[in-house]
Amino acid sequence: MRGLNAQTLLAAYAAGVFPMAESKHDLYLHWIDPERRGVLPLERFHVSRSLAKLLKRQVFEIRIDSDFQAVIDGCADSRPGREDSWINPIIRSLFLDLHAMNLAHSVEVWQNERLVGGLYGLALGGAFFGESMFSKVTNASKAALAHLVARLKAGGFLLLDVQFVTAHLASLGAIDISRADYHLQLARALAVQGDFFKLDEKMT
Repeated sequence: MRGLNAQTLLAAYAAGVFPMAESKHDLYLHWIDPERRGVLPLERFHVSRSLAKLLKRQVFEIRIDSDFQAVIDGCADSRPGREDSWINPIIRSLFLDLHAMNLAHSVEVWQNERLVGGLYGLALGGAFFGESMFSKVTNASKAALAHLVARLKAGGFLLLDVQFVTAHLASLGAIDISRADYHLQLARALAVQGDFFKLDEKMT
């Protein structure tokens, strides 16, 4: 897809549009602006009692941006129930470029020095566009999302975009809103500057 670069992708996200491919082997992108958009209001994020206990036990180590490439590849990997992925080589390359620009980030879940889950997305203004997550052990992706929410709250973010609401995300507090409501929330979020690394300052 000629002419598509990181700056074009940033402009698309700022306009409320995101790319997806039909499959991870597809060489084309489709631009998506759904009538109903999935968001996870930060104040609605639901931590179950069992997840809270797990997080308190510190079974996992959370790292930020230590292996972004491995996270995006983990998200694109085939797994039971989802043999294919919408993350094609173009999306992978563009997000690696955005990561090099310090705009795309990964929240990684490690256990015994092994990457067992995580998520990645794009931080733009006060909005975070969650792209995908994966889990190789139970609750790893939930732990990543819980950490992301805490990080976004600490950094003054206003919007966590999850694109589409799945049953899994709905159980954690995600809702879908109209396109018009989404664009209003996006405009408010882009008008502020979130700090993705503010939580690290508070923890030192």
